[in-house]
Amino acid sequence: MKLQTQEISLSLLKEKKIRLFIKRIDKVHPFVSGNKWYKLKYNLKVAKEKGFKTLLTFGGAYSNHIIATSCAAKENSFQSIAIIRGEEQLSLNPTLSFAMENGMELHYVSRSDYRLKHTSNFIISLKEKFGDFYLVPEGGTNDLAIKGTAEILDKMDKQDYICCAVGTGGTIAGIINASDNKQKIIGFLAIKGFDTLQKNIESWTNKQNWKLINDYCGGYAKVNEELVAFIHQFNLAHNISLDVVYTGKMMFGILDLIGQDYFVKGSSILAIHTGGLQGNKGMNERFGLNLPTK
Repeated sequence: MKLQTQEISLSLLKEKKIRLFIKRIDKVHPFVSGNKWYKLKYNLKVAKEKGFKTLLTFGGAYSNHIIATSCAAKENSFQSIAIIRGEEQLSLNPTLSFAMENGMELHYVSRSDYRLKHTSNFIISLKEKFGDFYLVPEGGTNDLAIKGTAEILDKMDKQDYICCAVGTGGTIAGIINASDNKQKIIGFLAIKGFDTLQKNIESWTNKQNWKLINDYCGGYAKVNEELVAFIHQFNLAHNISLDVVYTGKMMFGILDLIGQDYFVKGSSILAIHTGGLQGNKGMNERFGLNLPTK
């Protein structure tokens, strides 16, 4: 699969003698966007091989993963069920509306019950309710997902630093595993939870050439006016849309760190555009913003 990699031109980059590239894996599929396509690739393959007819997964009401799973299930002739965190809303947001259009059945649980999603009793209760299903974890991250995300990098990606946004840790774990030991992999956290993510990623890779940065996270559903302004400015300057939860924070962080001389002068950076633009629709609806959605 041939993916586009764009070089960014800025006076800051010339001043600091840094080359910055963005790998557009957000273009891999119109709805199973970016890292989600890679995370689901081998899960779908194994689900088919084992004869499952239904996929069941978990997510919040604005989850990129819910959108991706609903679409991937439809394209691969699976039924799909989503366990949604929180109470049912009379008016569906764009994320859940699209998921239902793809045939996904939505089942709402309280936040307290949602925290039990990893327990065997909770999974048994779901099987009693829905019958047999192939379980895709929240965010899509498991060993098969990491096998898929390892394919994000290819032999042409020789930059000194590889940067990506981090939600559950599955994408950066695959990238770390596929990287050259001389490369430095940097993850920009989308939400707080540094210690848990650090431990999770350590369980998925034996390599040491990576680091997590949590200076730019603010949560999934929090709006920072400076970040929103940056996303608009970046889109205007480079014709690249970023989302407010993941890629916007990553790019803001990369450019801020370049300004602080964090990266070695004369080095090159590859930023992974992991998609997730549908999430901007929810932010626009909730907060009256005008973030790019495609």
